[in-house]
This record gives sequence, structure tokens and C-alpha cells, in this order.
Amino acid sequence: MTKDALDRLTPFGWRGGLAFILAFSFLSFLLCGYYVVYWRNADMDFMVIYSALALNDGASRSFFDHPAYLSILSVQTWFRLLHELHLLDAWTLSAIPSPSDRSAFDAAMTSAVRAGRILAVLTASALVLCFATLARRIISDNRIAACAAFAFAISGGVQMHMRTLRSEMIAGCFCILALMILIIVARRGMVWRPLGLAAAASLCVLGLENKVHAILLVGALPALALPFGTTSSASAPFWRSGSTAWPAAAIAALAAAGGLALSWPLISKGFDPAVASAAGLKPLLLGTFGVYQIVLLGWIYGCMISFAKLWQVSIPETVASMCAVAAGASLSLLALHIQYAPEDPVIVLNPLEKMMVYVDLPDAAGSPLGAFGLLLSGLIGVLRRYTFILYSSPRPAVFLTWLVIPGIVYAWRYGEKQVTYQAGLLLLAAIAIDSLGVRRGLKVEYFVFTDPLIILAGMLLLDRMRHLRFQRLAFPIGAALIVAHILISQAEPVKIALKLSGPENICDWRHTYMPRLQLPFCSNTSERTGSNFGFAAIQVSGPAVTAR
Repeated sequence: MTKDALDRLTPFGWRGGLAFILAFSFLSFLLCGYYVVYWRNADMDFMVIYSALALNDGASRSFFDHPAYLSILSVQTWFRLLHELHLLDAWTLSAIPSPSDRSAFDAAMTSAVRAGRILAVLTASALVLCFATLARRIISDNRIAACAAFAFAISGGVQMHMRTLRSEMIAGCFCILALMILIIVARRGMVWRPLGLAAAASLCVLGLENKVHAILLVGALPALALPFGTTSSASAPFWRSGSTAWPAAAIAALAAAGGLALSWPLISKGFDPAVASAAGLKPLLLGTFGVYQIVLLGWIYGCMISFAKLWQVSIPETVASMCAVAAGASLSLLALHIQYAPEDPVIVLNPLEKMMVYVDLPDAAGSPLGAFGLLLSGLIGVLRRYTFILYSSPRPAVFLTWLVIPGIVYAWRYGEKQVTYQAGLLLLAAIAIDSLGVRRGLKVEYFVFTDPLIILAGMLLLDRMRHLRFQRLAFPIGAALIVAHILISQAEPVKIALKLSGPENICDWRHTYMPRLQLPFCSNTSERTGSNFGFAAIQVSGPAVTAR
């Protein structure tokens, strides 16, 4: 009899496997991250670190583009903690020496950037552990959960975010963790299920506070949760008893009303036309702000009602869950008060308007036919990338699609219809989000939004079609996937570490994003000042503004 391939693919067990994953990632970080010259990943390392240094100096942030809110606050707190432990002297702008003393300036910036990179790897590692923990709750086989955690941790996007201070890691992972919570609570009717929905809504809003591009994933979550109901999804007795259900729903309604009351000043500020115009935003629909946000809210609640009808969730629990979502989202919005700036609520509450600032659309996009052409072009671009042969990229997750797509077909023919719907929706969501991301080049940093969807689809299929792991080719295919993940995920970090170009491109946007920080490699004649040029430079060059 053929041996179980999973036993051979996970020789370290659950805890040992996680230790191996983190150890490998940390070793890669040391070799191609920590010791890389401080200005190598200036976009966004410099932008986040500068704002953190400014906040510790009592000044205001200078970066609000998307808006990296949690990233900046975490770096600010991290620098302060390291300084109190006497581990970091360069923790404020005033502590950075003058660029005229090049050696002292380089030493200070190197220590600050390296401290930031350590926080990046710690943050990514914590999120990997969260993903692994929730994966273990979704499926019963720890070996499959360990494989999913490996695929996630060694994916191209996560490996890049482990060594750079970009905003996508927190935003994307918070939304993915929210999805995993939704999957868990959808499968079983528990008394505390509304609290799980509140936690998911809270994570989604926190993700938007760090990167508005998370709105695409947020919009997909309500539909993705629909096929995960089971016969155990019906409401618990607590929610079917009138003496307990409706009082609990009333408490949830009071929590929602309180959260909305507390967050209403932020909401009204976010949709204020004058403030939005001052932030450079233009309304996307009907000449006013807030239109599609109402549609999105209706979409979320509509999917919740559909889930309740499909899987026998009681009316009181449905009402409590809807109120819990409102409460969780409202309370997370209050986080903007920690370091308040009027730009933040505008950007967070108008994510599509902010995203449109970065997209260079042709004139033809204004017509229905032109818009369809752009979407078709994006879809073709994604499918080319998924082949890897027609368009290679440092994204090992594309090889999983080679197994997920035939796996969906096989599961359908095998009679496993529900897992087919689950994996199919996850893969379609990944393709749709990637198709929109093509307009900005579908950079490696954006993979963190969709790679987990592909990984979850593969995990669910493998868990349901357990007999496949006893097939003769199961082990060699699994081993090949592991090797491909390790090799391809390191391609971009190695490429960046070995680049030979200089840091001069930083001077193009230094004045916009770091107005109080002079750089020794930027002369007065080489700097191109003015916010318009700096903003355009970010749009065009993206993360390639680096390096020697």
C-alpha cells in the first residue's frame, strides 16, 4: 500500500514545522534583508520611518497616501521602546545627525532602518502564526494545516514583507484572518458567533486603515463565507429561545448604536466634500461621496441575510450579528483617534476614490465598452501570470493553481459539490482582485491579498479529498511544490540585495514625503521639489525607487 504522502512532507510535525518555517524565514531575512544597505528599500521604508521619527519628535506624519496608519504607529512605538531599553539612539528626527557628517548620518539611518526591518519580520512572523492557528481550526488534519502555513509563509508576498516596511502585509493579512474567522463561525452555530463576526468586521476596518486596497478583499468576504455553512450552522438553542435571544440582540443593538455615536464625527468628516477635495479626492459616483459605501453595506447585510436563510440562522441571531458587525467596524474606526489627522478618515472611508488617484486609465475607460476592455485585458494578464511560462513572477502560489483548478473539477466529478463551491469562489475572488491589480503592475507586494485565497482553496480541497495523498505521485508533486516555493520566493529578495543602482531616485520624492530630512546623496540641484512631481513619481515607479 502506498504511504501517506503527508507524513513524508511534514517530518517535523506541527510545532516543529512552524519552528522550521520561522527559522527559514528569519535566516532568509538575515541574508537578504537586515544587512542590506539602509536606502535599498526606500519606498516605503523611508516614508514610514520618517513619519515615525517625526511623531517621536512631536511633529506630525507626512505620509497619508494609503495611509499606512498602523504601520507608522507601530514603528513609532517600537522605536520608543527600543530607545527606553537603550538599544536605539536614532529614534527621533532630531537624533539624526546632519548629512554633512556622512558617516554619522549613515550610521544613524542604518540603525533606524534595521530596527524597522526587525519589526517587519516580527510582524510578519506573528501574522503567519495567526494564519497557522486559524488554519488548524478550519481543518482537522494538522499536517495539511502545516502545509498551508508553509505555503503562506514562504509565498512571494510574505517573504518580501518580512524585510520591508510596507503597508500591504497588515492590511491583507487582517482581511484574510477575518475570512478565516468567518469560515470558522459559519460552520457551527455557537452562542458567541456574533462576537466572531464583530472581530472579523473590526479586522477589516483595521486593514483599511493601513491600506485602502484591502477594500477589494473586504467586498469579496461576504460572498466567500456563504458556502461554508453546514448542518451544524443552525443557531444554538440560546438564539432560539425568546427569553435569551432577543435581550442579547437588544444588547448588540445598543453596542452598535454606541459605536456609531462615538465614530460619527469621523464618519461625517470622512464624507465631508470640502475635506475630501482638500485631500485630492473626487467622488466616484453621482458626484457625491458615500454612494458605493451604502451599496457595500447593503451587500454585506444582504449576504448575511442570505446565509441565515440558507443555513437556518434565527432572526434574533441574525439581528445581533448585523449589529455586531456595525459595532466592530465602528470601534475599529475609533483607532484613528490615536494619532488623529483629518486626512485619515477621508482616505479610509473613500478607498476607491483614493485608489483611482494611483491608476492611469486611458480615455476609453470612460465608456462601458472601454471599461469592459480594461477588465478583459486585466483578466488575460492574470491568466498569463498564472501560467508562469507566459509571464514569470516571484510568486510560487501560481503553481498551486495548477493543482487547485483540476482539483475543483475532480471534486465536482467526485460528488463533493460544497468544497467545489468553496474552492471555486476563493479562486475566482483571487483572479478578480488580481485582474484589478494588473492596472498597477500586480507588484509582488500585492500578492499578500490573493495568495492566501489560493492557499485556502488548496487546503480545503486536500482536506476533503483525503484519498489523493495516497496516490503514487502525491509525494513527488508535494516535494516539487515545496522546492518551488523555497526557490522562487527568494528570487526577489536576492535580486534586491544584489542590485547595483544608487539611491538617487529617492531625491525625486524626498521633498514630498520627508521634508525635514536632508539626505547626503541629494544635492540641491538634483532634487525635484514639489508635491505633484513627488506624487507622480510614486505612481509610476512604485517600489523600484531603490538602490545601489
